[in-house]
Amino acid sequence: MDRDLVALLGFVGMFALMAVRVPIGIAMGIAGVCGFGALSGWKAGLNLLGNVPLSVVTDYNLSVIPMFILMGAFASRGGMSRELFTAGRAWLGHLRGGLAMASVAACGGFAAINGSSVATAATMAQVALPEMRRAGYHPGLSAGLIAAGGTLGIMIPPSVIFVLYGIMTETDIKKLFAAGVIPGLMGVAFYFVVVQLISRLRPQAMPRGEAHTWPQRWASIRGLWAVIVLFLFVLGGIYGGLFTVEEGAATGATGTLLIGVLRRRLKVPEIRAALIDTLRVSSAIMTIVIGAFLFGYFLTITQFTQKAVEFLVHLPIGAYGVLALVLVGYFILGAVMDELAMILLTVPVVFPAMMQLGFDPIWFGVIVVMAVTFGMICPPVGINVFVINSIARDITLGRIYRGTMPFIAVDVVRLLILCAFPAISLWLPGLIG
Repeated sequence: MDRDLVALLGFVGMFALMAVRVPIGIAMGIAGVCGFGALSGWKAGLNLLGNVPLSVVTDYNLSVIPMFILMGAFASRGGMSRELFTAGRAWLGHLRGGLAMASVAACGGFAAINGSSVATAATMAQVALPEMRRAGYHPGLSAGLIAAGGTLGIMIPPSVIFVLYGIMTETDIKKLFAAGVIPGLMGVAFYFVVVQLISRLRPQAMPRGEAHTWPQRWASIRGLWAVIVLFLFVLGGIYGGLFTVEEGAATGATGTLLIGVLRRRLKVPEIRAALIDTLRVSSAIMTIVIGAFLFGYFLTITQFTQKAVEFLVHLPIGAYGVLALVLVGYFILGAVMDELAMILLTVPVVFPAMMQLGFDPIWFGVIVVMAVTFGMICPPVGINVFVINSIARDITLGRIYRGTMPFIAVDVVRLLILCAFPAISLWLPGLIG
C-alpha cells in the first residue's frame, strides 16, 4: 500500500476518532498503532504499543511535568492564589476595572509557581470570579478575562509546554524559561490596557471597587512572602546552578508542601486532594504524550515527516511566509485540539523546517507557545473556557467566548510584535550564556 495514502488515512482516522469524542491521546495512539501495523506487520505494531508507554513513563526528563503540576496543586490548596488576588485587589481594586487588573496580576503571579494554563484558569476562576461578580462586573467579560489570563500559565516560567518543547527539540529548557519572561510580562501589560479601554467604553461592565488603606495594602504584600520565596528559590536555584530543572521542580514541590504545612494551610485532606489533582492531570498529559509518540513512529515509517519538511523548506514564499503559514495552521488546529497535542504532533514536522530556514530554536519556541495559547480560548474547543464554564455553570460558553475576544485581539498584536522583534525573546537567554 502507498505510504502517502496510509499517512493520509492515519490523519483521517485520528480526526474521525476525535470527532466522536475519543480522547485525543487515545485517538492518536489507535491511529498510530493501526497505521504502523498496516505497514510493518501487526506483531511490530503490538510491540510498539508495549514498548512506547513504558519508555515514556520511565523517562527521567519527563518527571519534571508531574513535579511542577504538584507544586502548583500544593500552592493552590495552600491559598497562595487567594493571597495574590488579595494583594492585587488591595492595590488596584479602587480603580475602574481594578478587580479585573488584580485578576490578571494574580494569574501572572500564580503562573510563576505553576506550570499549567488550565490549573491557573481553574484556580483563579474560583478565587477571582466570585469577587468580580459581587462587585457588579459583567459575567461574560469577567469569565473571558480569567480564561485569557490562564494562558499566561504556559508562557511565564515554569511552563509544562516549554518543558515538552525543550525535550522534543533538545533545546535548553533554562533558556526557554528565560525567553518566556518578557513576553509573559507583555501579556500582563497588554491585558491591563484592554481592561482600561473596556472600563472607559463600558463603565457599567467594570465598576470601581472599594479603596483600601495603606496599612491594608502593605499587609497584603506581607502575605506574598511564600510566593516570592518559592519563585526565587526554584528559578534562582536552576539558574544559579544549584540543581537541574528536574531537581528544581521536585525541590519546588517539596518546598511548597513544607510552607503549606508550616502555615497550617495544608492538612491531610488538602494534601490528599492535591495529590489526586496531580495524578489526574499528569495521567492525562502522559496519555497524550504516549499517543503522540505512537503516532510519531507511524509518521516516521511513512516518511511523512521528511516529505513535509522538504515541502515547507522549498515553498517559494520566503522564510517568514512559511512561518505565517505554520502559524495559520496552529490557529486552525487550535479549533479541534488542545495545546499539548498540537505541540507533540506538529513540532517534529515544523521544527526541522524552521531550523533549515534559519530561525532561532529558542525564539521559535516562544512563537509556538504563543500560537497554541489561542486554541485554549478560541471556539469551539477552548479548554480554558470549558473549565471556567464547569465552575460557573450559569455563564454560557457563548458569553465566555465573547468575553475572550478583546484579549485574543491583543494577543495577536503581541504575537506579531514577537515575530517582528526576536530580540524581545532572546535578550534574557543571551544573558545566561
